[in-house]
Amino acid sequence: MEKVKQPLLKKNGQNFLVPFILITCCFALWGFANDITNPMVKAFSKIFRMNVTQGALVQVAFYGGYFAMAFPAAIFIRKYSYKAGILMGLGLYALGAFMFFPAKISGNYYPFLLAYFILTCGLSFLETSANPYILTMGTEETATRRLNLAQSFNPMGSLIGMYVAMNFIQARLNPMSTTERASLSNAEFETLKQSDLSILIHPYLAIGGIVALMFIIILLTKMPKNGDSSNEINFFPTLKRIFSIPNYRQGVLAQFFYVGAQIMCWTFIIQYGTRIFMAQGMEEQTAEVLSQKYNILAMIIFCTSRFICTYLLKFFNPGKLLRTLAIAAGIFTLGVIFFQDIHGLYCLVAVSACMSLMFPTIYGIALKGMGEDAKFGAAGLIMAILGGSILPPVQAAIIDLGTIGKSFPSVNASFILPFICFMVVAWYGGQAYKRSKRGGILMG
Repeated sequence: MEKVKQPLLKKNGQNFLVPFILITCCFALWGFANDITNPMVKAFSKIFRMNVTQGALVQVAFYGGYFAMAFPAAIFIRKYSYKAGILMGLGLYALGAFMFFPAKISGNYYPFLLAYFILTCGLSFLETSANPYILTMGTEETATRRLNLAQSFNPMGSLIGMYVAMNFIQARLNPMSTTERASLSNAEFETLKQSDLSILIHPYLAIGGIVALMFIIILLTKMPKNGDSSNEINFFPTLKRIFSIPNYRQGVLAQFFYVGAQIMCWTFIIQYGTRIFMAQGMEEQTAEVLSQKYNILAMIIFCTSRFICTYLLKFFNPGKLLRTLAIAAGIFTLGVIFFQDIHGLYCLVAVSACMSLMFPTIYGIALKGMGEDAKFGAAGLIMAILGGSILPPVQAAIIDLGTIGKSFPSVNASFILPFICFMVVAWYGGQAYKRSKRGGILMG
């Protein structure tokens, strides 16, 4: 029987083009926040003379905000609307960004962590609202493809975030190495720290202004209340219902491990590349900036691959394609572990081509057919972003060991964690594919 071609952005006579464009801009905004932050682990470690594990607290605060606010965001959205949730998210995002100024004045590390936490409470509202809203902007048959298209603009924001981090923060920080900073007197250290923090906060203040402008635009734009018919909370009965669905329950687990893998691969590419380039005789800051260029290359590949994978979803089962790319990512990660030269860095860059499909596809598969329950289902999947808070500090602790055994670099060994994560994602893709073959129903 010939498949009927389904419209991507129309349903029940409504055209969702304008809302789709505005919400897709929000995808780019949180992409910027995510990927200007990953290099800050190294930057804060240097500015405050900390080890990698202490610097990774940035990721704990950042992704902890996602975890803490996901279900409160879902309750808020259920009571009001997707649009209200998006506005709340933008408001908290701007507030967190503006809090970088008083954090800089304090000169302490922990106010920055609080600013990151509030900022990402906003991102949690945004993602809990935007992802399921995109899924409702058309027929269910095209939902996963539609979300992949919207998510394609997320790495564009990420690319801008990486570019800003490299050219407006990393390249402008004082080039003094971590070892040289450790030898400074307290007065010299405080002067240097305040100078570096002044450089670091400017991009955050700028993005806070842009987010505030987006808040005003969306506030003044009429947006359809698609899928917002029920305001009843029914929190625990809804949780029980959605977690009884194998495809959803396993999707939350897969999303936890995927996000952990993504953040580890993008955060610690700086440490990985720096070790390789310093072994070639480069100075630390030069090696860091060059490593960040490889990180940007990885994001360009990720972005390009996202569009390619969105197209391929017209022809391939989402679960099957997810499984295939997760296995490929695992193979590349083995190269990251066992190559101790530039080839390992090439493998780490190649992993991004495989990761591009994963987040929105897991999301789309897990929420398929949920209807109003998708609001709470989305919250569970956003809470799974906690993987980006828990797993990177574990990897950082391995990196801080220096070497494993006599000479094996611990930064290489640490990538066993992303390898395990990709195997979990491959398992989920296989499970989803099997269920779809059994009857075309992904609900279990």
